[in-house]
Amino acid sequence: QVHLVESGGGSVQAGGSLSLTCVASGYTERTNYMGWFRQAPGKEREGVARITTDNDFTYYADSVKGRFTISQDNAKNTVYLRMNSLKPEDSAMYYCAADSTDAEEDSWFSGVKFGNWGPGTQVTVSP
Repeated sequence: QVHLVESGGGSVQAGGSLSLTCVASGYTERTNYMGWFRQAPGKEREGVARITTDNDFTYYADSVKGRFTISQDNAKNTVYLRMNSLKPEDSAMYYCAADSTDAEEDSWFSGVKFGNWGPGTQVTVSP
């Protein structure tokens, strides 16, 4: 399994920015996609952004297009999420994820199955 650890969460006022970092280790098979998900209390976990590891192709949820940017540094096994113009509705626990074919608990995002999860980092945006 891939081990993922997020960092960079915190509290910010609406309109502010935060950058999240995910460091991956323990790869046992080829990882084709990395992504960011979020889950707010009482809501379903939702995909935020994903990136193709081989070619940097990105996909974003409509709710964050134009505000969030996912990027990666494969040499460091690291994925980033830059969040600009944050809104209160962006408040959630943010999870880094890697694609998986055999995960017990998985989520689909834009046709990709994600099942390897980090422990999450909290993002809180105040009005």
